Parts: sequence; C-alpha cells; structure tokens
Amino acid sequence: QVQLVESGGGLVQPGGSLRLSCAASGMIFSFYTGAWYRQVPGKEREFVAAISWNGGSRNYTDSVKGRFTISRDNVKSTLYLQMNSLKPEDTAVYYCNVRSTLHEYWGQGTQVTVSS
Repeated sequence: QVQLVESGGGLVQPGGSLRLSCAASGMIFSFYTGAWYRQVPGKEREFVAAISWNGGSRNYTDSVKGRFTISRDNVKSTLYLQMNSLKPEDTAVYYCNVRSTLHEYWGQGTQVTVSS
C-alpha cells in the first residue's frame, strides 16, 4: 500500500524557516519525480517546486525562487522542502506529490502558517 506521510508544518513568524518532509512507503521511490504543491481555502492547488528522480533537475514557481529548496533522499524514500525567509503569503496547506508515467500519489497535507 502506497503512503506519503508529510510532517514539519506549523506556525512560524515572518522571516522564519521550516523544513517539510514527505516519507514514502510501498513504492520504489527513485522511480518517481517529486513535487510540492500548496493550497489556500477558496483557491486552486498551486505548484511550488519539483525535483527529478535523481535530484539532477529542480524547478520552482517564481514566488519561492531563492527562498525554498526542494531535495530528496532516495535511500530514505523521503522528499523535503526547505523554506526560508517565509512570508505571510506562504501560508497554505502543503502537499507532497510523486509521479511516474503510470501512477501519481498525494500526501495528506500539512499546514504552514506564517504570522506574527
């Protein structure tokens, strides 16, 4: 059974940092590209960052470039999102996503709130 379990969300002040983790099980993690999305109430889920199966290629939405870093550890079957210089507009539920040519899976989401 495939599972993606996210952790690391919480409340942080503007300018602070958080690291999200997404632990995968029930799959060969290195077969999948990884990504993070986020969603606020009343809006569509939006792309944040993605990473290729071996970490050799990464891309980011413009609003997080230079502040967020996506990474992965294929030995630990875990996807990460390091978020620095957080802004109130980064407040959202963050979801991890893994995708292959045949399958796509989502985590349950973790809340990130940036507020003073």
